[in-house]
Amino acid sequence: MSGSAPTTAPASGWGRVMRRKPVGQLNAESGADSGGSELRRSLGVFRLTMIGVGSTVGTGIFIVLNEAVPKAGPAVVVSFVLAAITAALTALCYAELASTIPVSGASYTYAYATLGELIAFIVGACLLLEYGVAASAVAVGWGEYLNALLGDVTGWQLPAEFSAPPGEGGILNVPAAVLVTACCLLLVRGAKESATINAITVCIKLAVLLLFVAVAFTAFNAENAQPFAPFGAAGVGAAASMVFFSYIGMDTVSTAGEEVRNPRRTLPLALFWCVVIVTSIYLLVAVAGIGAQPWQQFEGQQAGLAAILGDLTGSGWPAIVLAAGGVVSIFGVTLTTIYGQTRILFSMGRDGMVPKVFHTVHPRRRTPVHNTLIVSLFVGLLAAVVPLNTLANLTSMGTLVAFTVVSAGVVILRRTRPDLDRGFRAPGGPVVPALSIAACLYLISQLPWSTYLMFAIWLALALTLYFTYSIKHSTLATGEPRA
Repeated sequence: MSGSAPTTAPASGWGRVMRRKPVGQLNAESGADSGGSELRRSLGVFRLTMIGVGSTVGTGIFIVLNEAVPKAGPAVVVSFVLAAITAALTALCYAELASTIPVSGASYTYAYATLGELIAFIVGACLLLEYGVAASAVAVGWGEYLNALLGDVTGWQLPAEFSAPPGEGGILNVPAAVLVTACCLLLVRGAKESATINAITVCIKLAVLLLFVAVAFTAFNAENAQPFAPFGAAGVGAAASMVFFSYIGMDTVSTAGEEVRNPRRTLPLALFWCVVIVTSIYLLVAVAGIGAQPWQQFEGQQAGLAAILGDLTGSGWPAIVLAAGGVVSIFGVTLTTIYGQTRILFSMGRDGMVPKVFHTVHPRRRTPVHNTLIVSLFVGLLAAVVPLNTLANLTSMGTLVAFTVVSAGVVILRRTRPDLDRGFRAPGGPVVPALSIAACLYLISQLPWSTYLMFAIWLALALTLYFTYSIKHSTLATGEPRA
C-alpha cells in the first residue's frame, strides 16, 4: 500500500493537473484503519442508513411527483424504475469505493485517487452543486407543506409573497430560509445529535407515507392510468432525469466516511439498505398516487399528497397528518443534504482545493462550524429566491456526473491498485460499472438544454477557481498537508 507522505506531481503541464492522491495517504489522513479521525466517529449502520434514507425520501415523493407526473403521465412509475435501476447499479460501485477509501468527500475523494486532481475538482464542484441545490430545492417545497398544514389546522396561511420564490408568485420564500437556519444550528451541535433527530424524522415520514399508500389504494382506479404514456418514451426519460436527484442519499452516505465506526463494513451495508428502502417506498407511493387521482390533476397541485388524501377521505385529519409528515420529513432531507455538502467542503479544504476555513474543526464539538455557517447561508439564499423545477434539474445533472465518475473509478482502481483492501467488490467485473455509466449518460441526455447552459456556467466558475487558487494551494503541490 502507498505510504502516507504527499506525492509531488510535475511542476507544470498536464501532469500537474492530473496528479493523483495516494489511497494510503487518504486513508492515513482520515484514520480509516487506525480508528482515529479529526471528526467524531459516532455513527453505526442504522444511523448511517437513516441519513441516506433521510436525504432521499421526501424529495422525489413529497415534492417532485407533482413536477414529474405532468411530464410522463402515469408512466412516471416507469421513470422511477429507471432511476432506481441506475441508482442500484451505482450503489454497487459506491459500496466498493466506500469500503476501499472510507473518507469524507465521497465522489470527490474517489476521483482524486483514480482520475486526478482536475477531474476531482470538477466532481467536487458537481457535488457542491448537487448538495447545495438539492437542499435549496427541498427547502422550497417545505413552504408548500407548511402552508397546507397551517391552512388545515388554523384556516390561515402565509401570504404568497413570503412563501414562494420569485417566478412562482412570491417575493421571498421565508419558510425556506427559516428551515435552513434551524438545520444549521442543529448541525453545529454535532453529527450524532443531527443523525438522531434525522432518524426520528425518517421513521415519521415512512409511517406517514405508508398511511398515504393504505388510504390511496382503497380508492385505486385503473382508469386513472389511461393513457399510460401520453408523452411516449421522451416523457418517461425526462421525468426519470428529473426525479433522479432524489437519489442523492447514496452519496450522502459515503460523505460520512470519517464519522462512522468500522467504515469498511458499515458504509456498504448502509448503502445497500438505503437503496432497498428508498426504491420500495417510492414505487409504492407513485403507484398509489397515480391510481387514486387522474394524472392531469397533478400539474400545479400544491402539497400534492396531502391534497389527494383530503379529496379521497372528505375529511381533514388524513390531510393534516400528511402535511405534518411533509413538514417533518422535508426538515430531515434538508438537514442531511446540508450535512453532506459540508463534508465535501471539509475534504476539499484539507486538500487545499478551497480555503482552509472549510476544514477548520471546533475543538470541543469536533464539527466544521464555520463551514456549516457558510454553506447554510448559501443554501438559504438560493432557496429563498430560485424556483423548484430549475433547482431539481440542476441537482440531477450534478448527481449524474458524480455517479458516472464513481462508476469509472471502480474500473480504474481495480486496474491500477488490485492490491488494495476492499471490504466489498461490485459483482460482474466491469459489467456493472459500465451499465451504471450508460444509465447515467442516458438520464443526462434527457435533461433540458437550459440545464446544460446553467451547468456550463457553473463549471466555468469552478474552473476559474481551480486555475486561480486551487492549483497553487493544493497540498500535493505544496507538500504540506493541512492540520
